[in-house]
Amino acid sequence: MASRPKRRAVSSGASQPQDTRIPRREEEEEDEVEDEDDEDSDEEEDEDDEAIDELFLKAPVNTAELTDLLIQQNHLGSVIKQTEVSEDSDDDVDEDEIFGFISLLNLTERKGTQCAEQIKALILSFCDKNCDQRVVEQLDKLLSDASRPVGFLLSERFINVPAQIALPMHQQLQKELAEAHKTNKPCGKCYFYLLISKTFVEAGKNNSKRKRSKEEKDELMFANAEEEFFYEKAILKFNYSVQEESDMCLGGRWSFDDVPMKPLRTVMLVPCDKMDEIMDKLKEHLSV
Repeated sequence: MASRPKRRAVSSGASQPQDTRIPRREEEEEDEVEDEDDEDSDEEEDEDDEAIDELFLKAPVNTAELTDLLIQQNHLGSVIKQTEVSEDSDDDVDEDEIFGFISLLNLTERKGTQCAEQIKALILSFCDKNCDQRVVEQLDKLLSDASRPVGFLLSERFINVPAQIALPMHQQLQKELAEAHKTNKPCGKCYFYLLISKTFVEAGKNNSKRKRSKEEKDELMFANAEEEFFYEKAILKFNYSVQEESDMCLGGRWSFDDVPMKPLRTVMLVPCDKMDEIMDKLKEHLSV
């Protein structure tokens, strides 16, 4: 399998990641290899785009442009792929299929691009509908402060992929961000991480403009369990409902223990200097 240089494959199964390139016969033409690279790149882009579409659903965000910008950053990001399939396996598994990814887009550096402006406008709009004016003004100020860049952190995966995979993915991303900062590459300098998490609450719970409490946090269920640790360190957070936009896969009719659940998106702004504490929590709870 030929894979683009940007993406580091992280094993989604018990087998360890391996070099996934297929050996070529010497007589094969170089352009055939390039064609295969292009085809795999297109497939990877389509699958990334689908994952991002599930996050934003029907919101007015140019997800195609967002995907393109993430892929252009060949120094950041990883994907989850099946790195080894047993010949005896009865499962029909596509070795090129992407089960998840992690990456980051610096919204401050990308100011002026359509997707970055749409993301900021989207969360400010939902903040205005769900929070006090003081919180809206605080968020607007933080997103507008060019001296303290905000990085949009995306970590998406199939719901049946275990949370333990998040630890090596976040560790790798932090290494890449540190290296980018050291070498003055894009996205290397961030003061805050912006996350939009898929969450759920018991149907019928109120999400009006009220001050947040520990009880509300306990009611939230995170599709990506590790993002609860980001929530705990966030200096600004709020929820908005996506019940009208959700499909059957990730919301709308979900239930836990026969209790109907309401799908939300939870917006969090996390100081980057809290990442060491968050990583310690990930190691404590997700190490295998």
